[in-house]
Amino acid sequence: MDPYAALQAKTREHRRAHGCEAYTFEDGEGLVALSAKLRPARVIELGTALGYTACCLASGSPNTQVDTIECDPIHVELARQNIAEVGLSSRVTVHFGKFETVLRTLVSGYDLAFFDGFAPSLKVLQCLLYLLRPEGVLVCANIGLAAPTETQMLRSMLNDPSVWQLLPSIEGGDSIVRKKL
Repeated sequence: MDPYAALQAKTREHRRAHGCEAYTFEDGEGLVALSAKLRPARVIELGTALGYTACCLASGSPNTQVDTIECDPIHVELARQNIAEVGLSSRVTVHFGKFETVLRTLVSGYDLAFFDGFAPSLKVLQCLLYLLRPEGVLVCANIGLAAPTETQMLRSMLNDPSVWQLLPSIEGGDSIVRKKL
C-alpha cells in the first residue's frame, strides 16, 4: 500500500493542469519498501517535483532525514506545502537550485541516494558516489532519457563491479539499484 498515493495523484493533476515537467515516480511502493528495508538515517534526492518521493523515502524510519533538490521555484513551494501537510517537514529539507550547485554544499555520508530528475549526467552521478557512504545505496531513474552515448557511459559507470554491487531494480526494471562498495 502506498501511503502517499494521494500526493502522487496530486502531482499528476498538477502536471496535466500546468503542462510542466513534474513527472511522478511510478513505484512509490518500491521506494517505501526499499527505505523500510534499509532504514537510512540520511537520504539525498535529486528531483523533488511536488514532494511525493521525498515522503516515500522519509518513511524508512522515524529518524530518516531527507535532503531533496529541485530547481523549479514553484515546485519547491508546492513540495514544501505538501510535505508539511503529511507531517514530514521536520524530516525533509527541500533545497532550491541546480543539482550540481547544491550537491557541492552537502556533507558526505548519505545512506541512500535517489536520482529522479530528467536524465542523470556522469558528473551528477559522480557527485552522488562521493556523497554516499560505503555500503550506501543508489537508486537511479531515467538513465534511458540521456543521449545514447551518455547512456552508454552512465551504464558503464553504474555497472562497474569494482565500485558497485548490483541489487534488484525497482519501477518494473526502469530504476536501477546499486550498493556502493
